[in-house]
Amino acid sequence: MARYITCFLLLALATPPQSASAQSAEEGIVLAASAVLSQAMSTSLNQIPRSMLTDAHGVAIIPNVIKGGFIIGARHGRGLLFVRDPNGIWHAPVFITLTGGNIGWQAGLQSSDIVLVFKTAKSVEGILSGTLTIGADAAAAAGPVGLQGAVATDGRLQAEIYSYSRSRGLFAGVAIDGSVLQIDQLSTGTYYRSPAPGQPVVIPPAAQELTQRIANYAAGVAPTEGTSTSQMPPLAQRYTAQESDVLRGQLLQIAPKLFALLDEQWKTYLALPFSATADGAHPTPQQVQQTLAHFQSVATNPQFQQLAARPEFQSVYGLLQHYQQSLTPNTQTLQLPPPPTATPPPAVPAR
Repeated sequence: MARYITCFLLLALATPPQSASAQSAEEGIVLAASAVLSQAMSTSLNQIPRSMLTDAHGVAIIPNVIKGGFIIGARHGRGLLFVRDPNGIWHAPVFITLTGGNIGWQAGLQSSDIVLVFKTAKSVEGILSGTLTIGADAAAAAGPVGLQGAVATDGRLQAEIYSYSRSRGLFAGVAIDGSVLQIDQLSTGTYYRSPAPGQPVVIPPAAQELTQRIANYAAGVAPTEGTSTSQMPPLAQRYTAQESDVLRGQLLQIAPKLFALLDEQWKTYLALPFSATADGAHPTPQQVQQTLAHFQSVATNPQFQQLAARPEFQSVYGLLQHYQQSLTPNTQTLQLPPPPTATPPPAVPAR
């Protein structure tokens, strides 16, 4: 029961709040990260030393990391990763997630802002290539702060990642071993849009400004990709994914578990409308519908209840339904009457 309570609380609190102007969740993360950076670099006695960023290969800012639980703790947050390439160019951020857990006697919830400074190319590449577990894949340590921290950055620091946390307004070094960092390709693809197929993505002004600020902290007036002559595509463009791409990847991971239960005849009947060796092109919605019709025939026929009740079947069936929807342009607006008005509670008769 404690585990379920923890998961429910984290899911409820980890989503960034939406403003009255209906800003996207991704834009909210960028604005929150900008505020965290201002606090991290300007607090007089507890600031992150600028010298920590001088030779950094990357910086991650994860606002509003929720940590809480009862006996079983958990940690979750969404943030940004800024990467400096070998030419010294700082790239506009990609979105990342931070997750982790620990076991111990604890209760309640706590929200913290996390800043990570990556001192080696290996530690950054670990995230860009898949996932990175802090402490296991890269050595981590609590980062120094303030004036004494600036003095300590003369080569005596040996960790690959230095971590900071802000709680109650003050930044301090913190150990977060066991936390897992991963690129959030769907959020990255949602935030960065391309004006036309094959054209570079457009970097919103808020991301450009925040990238330039990090470059300035790191090396005075270091260039960002907006002023670079590099022919490499922006980092954000290489790590974007649309909803249909994510669902297709999930189907490729889950479907083999279903097909391992079936003979060749059933594998042919329920075959996905694409293969694992395809070039990445998506099938048409009509092709997906043909496959869905086969799954629906199984799901509605009591004769095949043994198969339809399997979680492997239900998972693939549900993902296929979402996959078809993601491939179908949604141009219709529901014609609904005005929403219902609030009904006042019945009056309590006087005694």
